Amino acid sequence: MNPLKHHRRRAAVALAAAVVASAGLAAPAATAAPAPLNYVAMGDSYSAGSGILPLSDAAPECTQSSLNSAHVIAAAKGFALTDVSCGGATTGDFTAKQFGVVAPQLDALSTSTDLVTMTIGGNDNNTFINMIAACGSAGMATAGYGSPCKTMYGDSFANSINNSTYPNLVAALKSVRAKAPNARVAIAGYPHVMPADNSSCFAVMPIASGDVAYVNSIEATLNSAVQRAAAATGVTYVDMSAPTVGHDACKPVGTRWVEPAFWGKNYVPVHPNAAGEQAYADQYISRLGL
Repeated sequence: MNPLKHHRRRAAVALAAAVVASAGLAAPAATAAPAPLNYVAMGDSYSAGSGILPLSDAAPECTQSSLNSAHVIAAAKGFALTDVSCGGATTGDFTAKQFGVVAPQLDALSTSTDLVTMTIGGNDNNTFINMIAACGSAGMATAGYGSPCKTMYGDSFANSINNSTYPNLVAALKSVRAKAPNARVAIAGYPHVMPADNSSCFAVMPIASGDVAYVNSIEATLNSAVQRAAAATGVTYVDMSAPTVGHDACKPVGTRWVEPAFWGKNYVPVHPNAAGEQAYADQYISRLGL
């Protein structure tokens, strides 16, 4: 073989090998998987899923369910969840210890928080529990006839919501925004407990027939306060009133999303069941485009 041709062939082979090697070195490394979204769930028993078993590993005082809306969302979307929702929480428990032992809920937030969801406000001034208790007692006293609760309490519940709960909500949502400035924040309203058509089911929800509309109006006032506070603070409002029409506590098992006061399936009455928590999760996912 001609020595010159042999030398050129060897040089060409060496050059080709070098190109292949350098191409391999330049090949990009595998792209790392993105970190999961940092999700914090806050709020009261409607967020906690109080009454639904099994319980999560949160403080037992909080009666937090592992099937609540936040756990459903996190499992479906692969989010990294910190759930500090707690039964009985008020807006005051965002900044103070609840039951003297549960850390303030705002402690869970930081600049690295990506998403926050909650229900809150129903326990401020004991509005919700007082309304159910007062109207239930009044209804039983009249055997379900008339509108004794409206007669006794009139505008007192609505005034309490507008004059006290609403400003509390605004302050609470502002504090959430301050602690988690980079997060998308959503607050949901409360579902229909009584039928939207104002019909009654006295055997399981002892509200007098004439007071069903009154109870619905108080709940509408509460939801309005939540919605207005969300608008005032740049927070997303998630409506739960319209989606729960036809799924109130008067409906049978399998249809209702809220358990009744008597003969219900949850150990905490007048709260969402597992289907109700799924409905909350669905509405958060839809409204936020998760």
